[in-house]
Amino acid sequence: MTDEVLDHESRRRLLEVARRAIGACLAGQPLPKPVDLPGVTARGGAFVTLKRRGSHELRACVGYLEAGLPAVETVSRAAAGACRDERFAPMGPAELAELRIEISLLGPLRPIAPEDVQVGVHGLLLRSRGRSGLLLPQVPVEHGWDRQTFLDHTCLKAGLPPGSWRAPKAELLGFTAVVFGEE
Repeated sequence: MTDEVLDHESRRRLLEVARRAIGACLAGQPLPKPVDLPGVTARGGAFVTLKRRGSHELRACVGYLEAGLPAVETVSRAAAGACRDERFAPMGPAELAELRIEISLLGPLRPIAPEDVQVGVHGLLLRSRGRSGLLLPQVPVEHGWDRQTFLDHTCLKAGLPPGSWRAPKAELLGFTAVVFGEE
């Protein structure tokens, strides 16, 4: 995602695209054909996060770091993937109404020094020892983490011990994201 600013209507329509894609996936139907959203010209990575309404319990989170497709298509594919997130119990069609959708349109990945990581601004991708872990910018805010805890949890997400971000061969990449969701 570039520095493109999305207006309220563009965000609403992207959320609609995601909800339709999830509905199609849960009904065993093909993804709806991508629609043209004139206010959305960006290409790049996107993640779709699903949470239960009320409890805010995480139900799924799937995305693409660098899809190279129009954002509307990346969001549609990520949403369909989220309804099949294997880390969680399978979803059924009746569950769709209980889900709150959040979209994160990612900026480019760039090397970042640990001391430059800003909680609530940067998402992180850590690559080390053949493993990788990614956390979106909103995750440390939701959990009340400081920078060190955020870095350590990115290691844990990669299946590595806390502090692995300090290893000489560890690659730490940061990104920003435009994050919005259903109320």
